[in-house]
Amino acid sequence: MSKQTIFVAGHNGMVGSALTRLLNNQNDQIITKNRAELDLLSQKDVEYFFKHTKIDQVYLAAAKVGGINGNNTYPADFIYQNLTIQNNVVHYAFLNGVKKLLFLGSSCIYPKETTQPIKEINLLTGKLEKTNEPYAIAKIAGIKLCESYNRQFGDSHGIDYRSLMPTNLYGPSDNYDLNNSHVIPALLRKFHEAKVNNYPIVKIWGSGKPLRDFLHVDDLARASVFIMNLSKDIFYNRIDLMNSHVNVGSGQDLTIRELAYTIKKIVNFNGDIEFDHSMPDGTYRKLLDSKLINNLGWKPKIQLKDGLTNTYLDLLNNNHFFI
Repeated sequence: MSKQTIFVAGHNGMVGSALTRLLNNQNDQIITKNRAELDLLSQKDVEYFFKHTKIDQVYLAAAKVGGINGNNTYPADFIYQNLTIQNNVVHYAFLNGVKKLLFLGSSCIYPKETTQPIKEINLLTGKLEKTNEPYAIAKIAGIKLCESYNRQFGDSHGIDYRSLMPTNLYGPSDNYDLNNSHVIPALLRKFHEAKVNNYPIVKIWGSGKPLRDFLHVDDLARASVFIMNLSKDIFYNRIDLMNSHVNVGSGQDLTIRELAYTIKKIVNFNGDIEFDHSMPDGTYRKLLDSKLINNLGWKPKIQLKDGLTNTYLDLLNNNHFFI
């Protein structure tokens, strides 16, 4: 394969940084831009960037993300910013001849009440979880944006825009802000601070009963490159053009309670855990059916305990927050 020029949108985030680490090991030119250099919310800036930079592939990992509290507190920001970023990037990539693009979504696109494990065909079959509905709607729109460009311009312009829907992610460069983070970074920080400060108890939102599937971000990066570079013949032989996104998960889930006690042990916190039943649990279970990507030839490599241990070491070694 000839050398490609690849733009990773959102390279400073957890997903984008994992993609950049992996792609830097290939014989390609990787282009990244921080927010000061390229504001993806600015139509004018994105248009100028694609017009003056020859790009072969785009990994669209840029997004406004957060946990339950963040989604509840900033719903307008979540829907507006995500819609705007993906609209700008996909549209101006297309107008300037980008043939290959991978859009990264989220498992929250699926209905709150649906069959488990969740298959790709479950999209748009029921109501969304209210706590992150604006974000989910934006991500659904991103899937349909890529599908629609493929349907209208795939043959005439030779474009191939694909979408990957990861389960709950964790790993290096995560967000450890307790007000806006996801469950794993929040728990790692809570248990670490409790250990350092000799707190007797760590309080955790919800009942601890919901089940979640977690995937290390380096496994997602491998899945992303795998799907991006899979031949059209193989990919579109398995994919419906009107339902073209692909799930990627670990294939296993565990309760938040089990996760909490696993992290407690990894951090070496000797106190107790208290679950706050007055706080929301979110969707009870979200286990993605990853048979499609598994059958295409990809499988995860990183076990949860190993991934959590490495993530905690990364947190300690890189001063992601200060006690």
